[in-house]
Amino acid sequence: MNVSLAKDLSVYQLVMGVQAPPKPLSLSPATLLSLVRAQIDLLIEQQIAATLWVKLPPEKIWQLELARYQSSVGASSLIYTCQIEENKEDAPTQGHGDAEKELSASPHLSVTPSSSSPHHVPVYLPPHSQLRRENFLMVLSPQFCSLILAHRPLKKRKNQTSGKVSTNKNQPLLIITTVEGRIIQQVLNGIQQAATPESSPIIPADFICPTVPEPALMNQLLAKQLLRQDEINRQIVTVRTTKLQQQNQELHNKEQLKDEYLKNVCQELRIPLTHMKTALSLLNSPNLKPPQRQRYLQILNTQCDQQNSLITGLLDLVQLERDLEATTLESVRLSDIVPGVVSTYQPVAQEKGIMLAYTVPTELPAVWCVSGGLRQIVINLLHNSIKFTPNGGQVWVRARTQGDSVQLEFRDTGIGIADHEIPKIFDRFYRVRTTLAEDRGGAGLGLTIVQQLLLRSGGSISVKSKVNEGSTFTVQLASVSDIPGAIATANE
Repeated sequence: MNVSLAKDLSVYQLVMGVQAPPKPLSLSPATLLSLVRAQIDLLIEQQIAATLWVKLPPEKIWQLELARYQSSVGASSLIYTCQIEENKEDAPTQGHGDAEKELSASPHLSVTPSSSSPHHVPVYLPPHSQLRRENFLMVLSPQFCSLILAHRPLKKRKNQTSGKVSTNKNQPLLIITTVEGRIIQQVLNGIQQAATPESSPIIPADFICPTVPEPALMNQLLAKQLLRQDEINRQIVTVRTTKLQQQNQELHNKEQLKDEYLKNVCQELRIPLTHMKTALSLLNSPNLKPPQRQRYLQILNTQCDQQNSLITGLLDLVQLERDLEATTLESVRLSDIVPGVVSTYQPVAQEKGIMLAYTVPTELPAVWCVSGGLRQIVINLLHNSIKFTPNGGQVWVRARTQGDSVQLEFRDTGIGIADHEIPKIFDRFYRVRTTLAEDRGGAGLGLTIVQQLLLRSGGSISVKSKVNEGSTFTVQLASVSDIPGAIATANE
């Protein structure tokens, strides 16, 4: 069997071209699916061997309906399946074998038998066919004929006055369903007129489309449509209910995190105030000796610094989280940032007798990072390395390429981090416990800020550490030649 159509056609225009055409209804794709399923249910139940002309969405849920009918009725049915043939420039090849090659060499619509079944005939349509915006199921048999047609209207053009574009992401379909013989005959005539003279007949010569199906078949079809529509509605309700439950759970989790966050903030701010209040009360003692007075004044000074550090860190984190989504990524070189930060911390390292060195090759590729973020990352990590390294220790900063990324490593011979603490160090306000006499106080927000900046930049950070031996913080940043995940997600 071979059928070629010499010109393009639109089933929707053929239907609307009849006298007193049926009025299209604005319905959802879910309703179209329920109509198709009800139609297939009737054909299977009555074992009606029909010729089907179909163009349905390519998703599995639609194609399973055709497979269900063909497996039930078997060899007595014949299915013409219309498929849009994509341009090689516009879409990947779908793999239609010889039929695809014949189509690319011919300007006509061509129909060739499927290699998998002689009763399934694929109809390949050109990329710009009018049928691109249509889906339909046409049933042709002596005892029953029907047509289910869905047309997607063109998107509205850009408004020249307001400059706004009307999107139709959720725009309903215009659906027509009919069993009128005159309308179905009009579609058949249109297909026959478009066929080339050498094409095989698309229906038997003696076929007559019944004017109206038997009342019993119509009653059964209506009953099945109601059942299938009810099934679809229940599925939709289930999906929406599940989605709402997930959204409610997410909101609940966010509220819990917010409450926990506020609780932690209050606790952290209360600690320095408690120490300051204690020191002030002790300073009022009439028998206070000068060394004791000096000690309590030092406590007040230290706790004021701690309070200021907490408030500054909180403000920085709040500002960062508020502005991070709108912050753009920039291309930056490590060799432009790291040396300057290291030189700033050299006096601090020398005061503690710490050997501070860096290795950042100038030929390293640029990396993606949020605007101003790389300097803050280097400052926070280098500050921690020096802070938690005892006098006479060593701190190294080294950069190198690692696949499509650039790796920035901060290694020290400091106090190290216990294994059970490593998963917590990026939590807000978490501070590593230490037995050293030197004060290790801080806001506990530095690593949190580093992690937030890296997540927005499409990068990552990992930690290796051993107590009393030192720690290594490794930062991975996407090179400019690679597209980080943060950019890819934003583009989608």
